[in-house]
Amino acid sequence: MDALNNISTTLALTMGLAWASGINLYATLLTLGLLANSGNIDLPPNLQIVANPLVLGAAGLMYCVEFFADKTPGVDTGWDAIHTFIRIPAGAMLAAGAVGDLNPAVELAAAIIGGGMAAGSHATKAGTRILINTSPEPFSNWFASVGEDVAVIAGVWACINHPILFLAALVVFILLMIWWLPRIWTGLKKISRLITNLFRNGNPPSDATPS
Repeated sequence: MDALNNISTTLALTMGLAWASGINLYATLLTLGLLANSGNIDLPPNLQIVANPLVLGAAGLMYCVEFFADKTPGVDTGWDAIHTFIRIPAGAMLAAGAVGDLNPAVELAAAIIGGGMAAGSHATKAGTRILINTSPEPFSNWFASVGEDVAVIAGVWACINHPILFLAALVVFILLMIWWLPRIWTGLKKISRLITNLFRNGNPPSDATPS
């Protein structure tokens, strides 16, 4: 029974940190570091660096920047595009660190799966926000951003304190992601065609004679 609990705890922490990193890396690091410093979690050796005050300060600063950037329509999409190259590798690194000092093969496997999880949650978040940004009002963008922040903080807390419940919720998220990502892709193609048609119709032929 203890072995099963250890496996579920490690798996929840590994996948939880990867999932949360794909949505908001800085909130993930800040929450994890604060929980470690408050004595609510004993971090594996490879993750203890996130409890360092310098790392916490950097994560807090970047979270403040992301808090406002992520709630500005248009800016959030550019921010997500840049963080494609940050969230996914960081998610893989956190997943590898969460398994502790087992052996290189286990750490590599965790990094591969964690990177995939971070990529999935990042693609879901970024694609959904592009679709939301087609709405002229900013409120849906704000609500989505605040909801993501709350989900990340609650998810990191849950993967530590209630690993079984978190893993069950993660399975539901993965199923919803599999269902939702093709629809995001379809929506993005429609937006792309619409923008292309607008530019085509808005530019007269180069040989047109002005009246």
